[in-house]
Amino acid sequence: MEKKPILTKEQIQEITKTYPTPFHIYDEAAIRANARALNAAFSWNKGYREFFAVKANPNPFILKILQEEGCGSDCSSMAELVLSNAVGSTGEMIMFSSNDTPLEEFAYCHQLGGIINLDDVTQVDKMAKACGGFPETVSCRFNPGGHFTMSNGIMDHPGDAKYGMTKEQLFRAYRILRDGGVKRFGIHAFLASNALMEEYYPRLAAILFKLVVEIKQELGITLSFVNLSGGIGIPYYPDEEPNDIAAIGAGVHKAYDDILVPEGITDLAIYTELGRFMLGPYGQLVTRAVNEKHIYKEYIGVDACAVDLIRPAMYGAYHHITVAGKENAACDHVYDVTGSLCENNDKFAIDRKMPKIDMGDYLVIHDAGAHGYAMGYNYNGRLKSAELLLKEDGSVQMIRRAETLADYFATFDCFPVFDELTEDGGMK
Repeated sequence: MEKKPILTKEQIQEITKTYPTPFHIYDEAAIRANARALNAAFSWNKGYREFFAVKANPNPFILKILQEEGCGSDCSSMAELVLSNAVGSTGEMIMFSSNDTPLEEFAYCHQLGGIINLDDVTQVDKMAKACGGFPETVSCRFNPGGHFTMSNGIMDHPGDAKYGMTKEQLFRAYRILRDGGVKRFGIHAFLASNALMEEYYPRLAAILFKLVVEIKQELGITLSFVNLSGGIGIPYYPDEEPNDIAAIGAGVHKAYDDILVPEGITDLAIYTELGRFMLGPYGQLVTRAVNEKHIYKEYIGVDACAVDLIRPAMYGAYHHITVAGKENAACDHVYDVTGSLCENNDKFAIDRKMPKIDMGDYLVIHDAGAHGYAMGYNYNGRLKSAELLLKEDGSVQMIRRAETLADYFATFDCFPVFDELTEDGGMK
């Protein structure tokens, strides 16, 4: 898959007159087109809804765009619930999937009318206590344990994951909920991450559809929805091909017809909770080469660092990099592309073949739209950069300003000196 920058070099040069590098930028037109393709792929299911994983990109401007395309919010914390409420996603447009959950978060989700997805059987009574009784609609999260395999072998190890209930616990939870007066039930599972193959969702769906049938037969409960969660991957490497979402939707449809329809279950809604698939390819981190170092290796230092995109440092994750204006130049140099943190793993690329990079060149780091800015932090006192939106009309809007030193020191308001701090770090 060819990796193309959202912006040309000329556009970057114009933008940096107002917004200096580094910055994250998102492509509104591409986000909307992708959301519409997803909805079309599951249009055969009349109850289908995508609950965007807010943790992947917790920006209200992004949430509003997805809301306008029919998406709800998948939340896992109080802050994410507040964000969803702020953009008008309330009621059953919220799916609350959390773990080790404080009672006040259950209570706030219930206040908003959101759907609580229980991670553990011990949360059943806690939820009831927090909500003043059982909500009308409740979902439960399933973990089958062991290994999750597909045609190419082991995909992931659910048995090592902290999420979800065993089958025995799942059935016990449904019994308690049923006897407590719950009217509508759902089931949820997440078994693999960044699956770059079209059989993942259909395979997961088949596992859950069989459980739906078993629950109906054993407990007399007809579930209202199955939540396939996230896990559909994106191609980070240029030689990888993207998932065909239409083929994935068709595969889930076939499993539905093969497993549920013969049992008389024809109105089960399908939900998804995608983050990376929804936003990953449609956001990029733009940074500038500011230093070069020639020792045992060739290093290019940029003005971004792991504060802006931690995945390469944390996971060794690959993110493709384009040198703006040199897209067609020969990749005849080998560099480590580094940030400024006092950590040797603060590298966006290691031994990467690239065109010759000159000081002042703009580097575009791809696939940073999900789990990019969201995972940022402030180690070394480095400040998080701005977020911009390339709108459908071609204009650029700032949707989050860059942090200032005043922001960084704001929580030291108990130390008198910092009451006098200006945004640039000086004293009033």
